[in-house]
This record gives sequence, C-alpha cells and structure tokens, in this order.
Amino acid sequence: MKIENHHVVSLLVLACGTLHASNVVTDWNTIASTTIVTNGGKSPAPSAVWFTYSSIAVYDAVNSITGHYQPFYYRFAAPANASIGAAAVAAAHRVLVNYFPAQQAALDSQFAASLAGVADGGDKTAGVAAGEAAAMAVINARMGDGLEANITYTPGSGPGAWVPTPPAFAAPVAPWLGQMRPFTMKSAGDFLPDGPTALNSEDWKRDYNLTRLYGGTASTIRSASETEIGVFYTEHTGQQYARMFNTLAIANNLGVEDSARLMAMLWTGYSDAAIGCFNAKYKFGFWRPVTAIPAGSGISGLLGSSTDLPADPTWTPSGGATPAHPEYPAAHGCITGAVSSLIADFFGTTRVTIAVDSKAFTDGVHQHMFSDTRDLMDEVFWARIYAGFHFFHSLEAGRQLGQSVASQVVHNHFRELQPR
Repeated sequence: MKIENHHVVSLLVLACGTLHASNVVTDWNTIASTTIVTNGGKSPAPSAVWFTYSSIAVYDAVNSITGHYQPFYYRFAAPANASIGAAAVAAAHRVLVNYFPAQQAALDSQFAASLAGVADGGDKTAGVAAGEAAAMAVINARMGDGLEANITYTPGSGPGAWVPTPPAFAAPVAPWLGQMRPFTMKSAGDFLPDGPTALNSEDWKRDYNLTRLYGGTASTIRSASETEIGVFYTEHTGQQYARMFNTLAIANNLGVEDSARLMAMLWTGYSDAAIGCFNAKYKFGFWRPVTAIPAGSGISGLLGSSTDLPADPTWTPSGGATPAHPEYPAAHGCITGAVSSLIADFFGTTRVTIAVDSKAFTDGVHQHMFSDTRDLMDEVFWARIYAGFHFFHSLEAGRQLGQSVASQVVHNHFRELQPR
C-alpha cells in the first residue's frame, strides 16, 4: 500500500525538455483561476463550473474559425481568416465578465493587454466578433442551469450519517452542484454509484481501520513521503489543476487550437464528474472519518466489537480540516478519475509526462512528476486516505464515476470532423 515517492522537479523543466512560452489559452486559464478562485472565492469542486463556461466558449470560438472539431454550443462558422488568438481572448473575457461583473475593470485591462499582441486589422476584428458570439452562446445555453441555486441540505443523524465536522463545523458546501444541469450527461445521476459500505460488513472494518491507521495525525505507520503526499492535494483543487493543465499544454508545445480543445475537454470532464459526485454525496450523506473513528464500535452493537472497530476519541485527520461535504464518493477520486482518463485520450496514450505542483506547504512549493496518467490517479487515491479524509470504498467509487464521465465525454463531444 506504499506509494513510491515521486521526484521533485522544477516548474520550468520537465523530462520532455524546457517549457515553451504560453499562449493566450493558457494565459486566460490563469486569469480565470485568479478571477474564479483568488478573487471570486469559489470552492474547489464547484469552481470547475466557471472554468468550464470559459473553456467551452474559447473552444467554440476557435473552432468556429478552424472547423476541425464538433462544436459544443456555438454552431456558426466565422470567417476563415479571423484571428483564433483574438477569438480565444474575447471569448474568455466575455464569459468571465458576465459571471464576475465586479472584476470587469481588471478583466478589461487584461483583455486589452492580450489583444495588443494581435496585429490590428480585419482578422483581429473578426476574431473578436467570433469570440463574443461564442461566449454569448455559452451564456445563453447555460441560463437556468442551477448555478448556485438555493438548495437546502439537512444533515442526518446516527451511525453513518454525515454531520458538520470539526474544527469549524461549517454548513455543507454547494448542495446545488449535484442538482445542476450537467454539460455532457443527461442528468446528474447518470453514473450514480451503488452506495457506501455497509457498516456491519467486513469491507467496512477494512476501510475503517485503513484510514484510522494511515490517516490520523498521530499515525505511527505512515511514512514521511506518504504524509507529504497526503498534504500535497489539500490545496484548492481548481487552482492546482489549472496550473497542471497549463503546464501540460505548454510542455507539449500545444498551439492555440489544441490548447483550447484540451482545456475544454479537461474542465468539462472535471465539472461533470463533480456534478455527478455531489449528486451522490448528498443522496447518500455518508459520514467522514473524523466523525466515525472517534466513535468506533461504541455507536451501535451492530457495528462490530471494539476489537474490530476500536474507537480513537482523539483521532484527527493528518490533512487538516475535513472538507465540508459528505464523504461518499470522494471528490478527488471523481475529478482525477475523469481528468487522468481525458489526458490519456487526448494524447492517445497513458504514457504522458505530467507535472503537478502544490502550494499547501509552509516550506515552499512542492512538485510531483508522473510518467503515466494512471500514476497520478493512484497517488491521488492514496493521498486522501493518508490525509484522513476518505475511506477506500469511496475512492474506488469516485474513480469509477470519473472514468465513466470521461468515457462518454470523448465518445460524444470534441471529436474531429475534418482532418487537419
């Protein structure tokens, strides 16, 4: 069950060589991250929805000019000579201004700076028009989709029920997410998993004790590298993965069109995996380790003996504060199951070099490098056990949900129409 410690690498150098300059797509993915998370304050799983609005608009804007792939929302052709760079900038800018109007001044300034790099003339003007049109198609298509709807969730009680967790005992995060209209699924419950482990089962004993032994602050069997892995993924996932997506595009020297398609695929898969995940979370309302482990077998004689399920009243998760939403299925499992599968599909192989960095540490930025998409998924899987946030069964269900989302994304969307 040990994970091999991955090499620490520079953000600027990967195994495949020195990173090349960014393009307007990765530039505006960074701007979106600042807009949505740093300034907009959106939490990890829900944040992907706004990234997806922007990335689909960019993809559709560029594709309206090139015509190489299936359109998503915007189905009109722009002039073939229109600037795809200007189109991408205009699309991202318009979407972000629409959803974050309080940040318009900063976004307008960044819009002007980005367009300054595109030569003036009819091509630029046509590109901006295409971007604006694609953005409005996304905005109109997503009206009434349930974004931040006022959904109330009432926690349950008793064995197995999620309740607000220490130290903040915060209200549940984003119950609306699991009820909003997905991007590629017919409904949020398309890939609903079977449900949490039965509390009187052998599987529950295994899951309980695995997280109890490996995920607690005072664990004596978790290694230093496993502890580091557990903390690594406690950063805001939207921002962390936005940087990972950018690094992936830049390291592979992707141009504007390919970067736009990659971002749209990854963010759309991330969003629909999160939507499906939160739909299941609030349906099943399963308790977190920080609630279950201090109780042990004492909550009910039906759950086994104190030898099977020993209580640890002082147990706390090594990753810090537990995320404020139900445990099953694991959101990181859902999201990374989708993302890792989509990266493999985009590049046609699982053997893709992926660099991920984390700002979750007090001693500076840490970086992990992977040579296979499956290794990223495996590390994230175990990281949530080492952090003390999840149980094994929940991570497996999340991984499967995310992979199912990715499969239908690639079979039904973003497909090539014309050879390039």
